[in-house]
Amino acid sequence: MEHWNSTLGSGFILVGILSDSGSPELLRATLAVLYMLGLISNGLLLLVITMDVQLHVPMYLLLGQLSLMDLLLTSVVTPKALMEYPHRENKISFGGCALQMFLELFLGSAEDLLLAVMAYDRYVAICHPLNYMVFMSPRACWLMVASSWIPAFLSALGYTIYTMHYPFCKSRKVRHLFCETFPLLKLACADTSIYELMVYAMGAALLIPPLVAIVASYTLILFTVLHMLSNEGRKKALLTCSSHLTVVVMYYGTVTLIYVLPSSFHNPKQDNIISVFYTTVTPSLNPLIYSLRNKEVMGALRRVLGKYMAQTHPTL
Repeated sequence: MEHWNSTLGSGFILVGILSDSGSPELLRATLAVLYMLGLISNGLLLLVITMDVQLHVPMYLLLGQLSLMDLLLTSVVTPKALMEYPHRENKISFGGCALQMFLELFLGSAEDLLLAVMAYDRYVAICHPLNYMVFMSPRACWLMVASSWIPAFLSALGYTIYTMHYPFCKSRKVRHLFCETFPLLKLACADTSIYELMVYAMGAALLIPPLVAIVASYTLILFTVLHMLSNEGRKKALLTCSSHLTVVVMYYGTVTLIYVLPSSFHNPKQDNIISVFYTTVTPSLNPLIYSLRNKEVMGALRRVLGKYMAQTHPTL
């Protein structure tokens, strides 16, 4: 095994999913397509929500924040992962590794908290429709958005600083899709067992309260829906919640496998596959899940495209 001493000028070598694949070119092409899909769909959804005044309501403000997080998250991880080739080292500097880890933790944690805020928004809309604009006023809405970004920023900063303060004197190869806490700790030449336990505990503390809030919100929503007299109202309420629940299941399912399960349940190949799912696949699918069955979003998209066509081709 190659031994080295880490300094600010040293770097790491990312060994991700492409190295273990039997068809790396096919997998690279698939990831590239998913990444482009994520960029276009999230960017388009953000544009529509920003430009169409009819979508300037709390539900779509929160959806726009989710699209922004997904767009940034997949851009932090996927382009660097695509640079991995069988006969060429995918190097990343010490500072670049720290920045990538910070951004991934920051954006992933912010999305975790935002999903709970989105569940609360649906709870208020369905269970307290007459007071919706009281509970979800612009000021309250922006405060809840800030409560997703700020704690996530502070948490990610703390994790990154503490993880990168360790001396790394083992192999330079990070056997992961990106610079992530546990694969990096395996390279440390110091006892990290207590810190790893703390990371698991903090991961559970960050994931469980939002998940409890989501479950509580949807439990109350279910009771309200079951007591609705109108079948049409019941169907509409369930439809507005189904998209969010799908995203919640995909997000929490993958993140729990990485950040909550003990290290004995982990192996590099499995972790890489899970990481691809929540950093590339999920961000690509989220905008489609939210928009394809949403008449308001599709209507806004047609209006925005219609205005664009009228401005660029006035004679048509």
